[in-house]
Formats: sequence, structure tokens, C-alpha cells
Amino acid sequence: MVKYQVKTGILVTLFVCILLLVTSHACMTFRMSSKEIDSYFSKNNINGSQHSTNQRIHYIKAGDPNGPLVLFVHGSPGSLSAFIHFLNDTLLNQKLLLISTDRPGFGYSDFGMAQPSLSKQAAALAPILKDHKNNRPIILVGHSLGGPLVGRIAMDYPDLVDGLILVAPSIDPALEPNETWWRAPFATPFLSWVLPRSLRASNEEIYQLKPQLEDMLTEWAKITCPVIVIQGEKDSLVAPGNADFAKAKLVNAQVDIIRKPEMNHFVPWTNPELIREAILKLATTQPAYLSGN
Repeated sequence: MVKYQVKTGILVTLFVCILLLVTSHACMTFRMSSKEIDSYFSKNNINGSQHSTNQRIHYIKAGDPNGPLVLFVHGSPGSLSAFIHFLNDTLLNQKLLLISTDRPGFGYSDFGMAQPSLSKQAAALAPILKDHKNNRPIILVGHSLGGPLVGRIAMDYPDLVDGLILVAPSIDPALEPNETWWRAPFATPFLSWVLPRSLRASNEEIYQLKPQLEDMLTEWAKITCPVIVIQGEKDSLVAPGNADFAKAKLVNAQVDIIRKPEMNHFVPWTNPELIREAILKLATTQPAYLSGN
């Protein structure tokens, strides 16, 4: 009788969890609508615009059309909205061309259709850089899973990247948490449907991230542009040791590590000034740049 009650309790709990996931599809999108983005631009007096590439990658941009390019790449799950507040930074907006993009599978870039391959994601974002290849230097900012992606872009398209900012990046395969026991079932057609589309895409790419990172182990040496790594010591989602991995593997690049003992994983929201300072450091390569001379 006790065993029956326990099994019944487990089934009821599982049913409730699935029901909650199904009913949460509408609210767990992690994205702003097109109208919300336009409204944000209007309320903050930002001369911003929305665009899409031929590969259906959605992105927003604002700032000096002739200035150095900064491309922001969000984590998982997420969307371009993770960095939209940087487009409202007065100094950055006046001096730089700022672009925040939806990665494949998120926001309005084939929402819910995961692309686990970092190389294919890099190829999907590369047209943005090619369209702005004269906006030098070109700086890529990647948060969390966006970190290995901007690294992959620098490996595959070195002529289009002049600097990297890795923010709490998931780059060391040895430090990836062992979550396959629960991610694997939700990556199958039998259970993936119960997840909201944003979480479905996120689960699938994170489930397949470790082998992607293993394939990149010998590729980090190809990166020669300056790299700044920003890492919090109280990051419970990405092991702080990823910063040490970057220092060890980027043997042909100048690497600066910024560590904060009390900082968590959500740096773009809790410590945006660190990213801002890193951007200015990499983008303002000419001494007279900030003064406008």
C-alpha cells in the first residue's frame, strides 16, 4: 500500500510538472516582441533599427554607422534583449556601432529550432560581420554559451574579428556539469514537446555542448586578437575555472582576466560597467578616439 502511494505521488508530481511546462509556453520566451523593441527605442530616444540576414538571423543596431562594431551574443536561453540596454549607453552609442543579435533558435531567429553546432551558428552570424567589415575594429561580446560561440567565430573568421570579450563563458569541456541524465530525455522527440520552445532549443544545444567544446580544444591557439575574460567567483552556473582555461589555451593572444569575488553569472545585468569598460578598452585603439579628434 505504501509503495502504491509513493508511485502515485511520483506520477502526480510528474504530471503537474509537465502541465506547468505546457502551460508556461507562452510566457517563457525570453524575448521582446518587435513592438516592444521599437517602444524601447522610442522611450529612450535611441535611433535604433531591426534587421534580418538572408539566413533569417534577427538583430538590432544603433549608434555611429561609421564607428567600430560591437556585436553582442547572448547565452542560453536568451535573446538580443539581454544586451539591449547597452544600446542606450550614451558614450557607446555616440562612438560605436552596436549590434545585438538573436542566436539561431532564439528570439526571432527560427525560434525554437535549435542549432547545436557552434560552427553552424558562427556561419549564421558571420554575414552580420561581413556586412559591416569596414567598421573596424570589430569586437565580439559573448555571455555564457555566447562565449564559446564568439570564440568559434574568431577561429573560423579571423579576418572579421579584432577583439573578444568573454563574459562568464562556458568554454572548458572538463568543467561542463554532468547533466545528461536529465537533459537526454528532454532532447528526444518523446519529451521535448513539453518544454517551451526557448527551453527546448536551450536544452538541445547545452546537451550537445561538451563535444563541441572538445572539438575546439586545439583551435583556441588560432586566436591572435586581444581577449578580455570577465568572470565572477560566485558563478553557480559556469565554473570560475573557465577563466583559467582561457588563459591556458589562448597562447597566441593577449589575455586579460577580470575576476570579481562577489559576482555571479548574470554580469550583463548586475555588472554592465565591466563589459562597458572592456568594450572601450578594445575598441578605442587610437589614442585620440575618445576625444573625437
